[in-house]
Amino acid sequence: MLPVGRVLRVIYWGIQMNLSWMKIFDVKRTLPLLLAALLVLPTTAAAREQYWHGSNVGPTTISQSELPREARDTLQLIKRGGPFPHPRDGVVFGNFEKRLPQQPRGYYHEYTVKTPGVRSRGARRIVCGAASECYYSDDHYESFKRIRE
Repeated sequence: MLPVGRVLRVIYWGIQMNLSWMKIFDVKRTLPLLLAALLVLPTTAAAREQYWHGSNVGPTTISQSELPREARDTLQLIKRGGPFPHPRDGVVFGNFEKRLPQQPRGYYHEYTVKTPGVRSRGARRIVCGAASECYYSDDHYESFKRIRE
C-alpha cells in the first residue's frame, strides 16, 4: 500500500504544475473521493492485516471435542511425547506471519495432523507453545484456533 503522504504529494504536485496528465482526471471530483477512500482504509498494522488478508487479529478458540479425530490423536501424541509419524513433527515453528502471540524464537513447535486421502503431510497442523497452549490450523498456518482444554 502506498504511503498516504506520498500519494497526497503527487496529487498536490500535479495540481500545482497543472500537468496535462492531470487534466485526464476531473480533479474536483477525483480528489475528494480519493481522500475519502484513504480515510476509511485501516491505519493500524493489525487492522490492515485483517482488512487485506481477512485474518483475525488473534486466534479464535475450538474445544478438543470439536477437532477432527486426527487432530485429537495428534494432541494425544504431543501429550505423550511421541512417537510422531512425520520427521518434521516437533520442529520449531517460526510464527513469521505473526498469526500467533509474539514469543521468542523456539517457543512454538509444530506437529502434523493427518488428512484422510492425502499422501503428503497436508495442510493441517497443531502448533504448541512452551506453556502448553496449543493452536489448530486446517489451512497451513493461514489461520489458527486456540485449543481449549
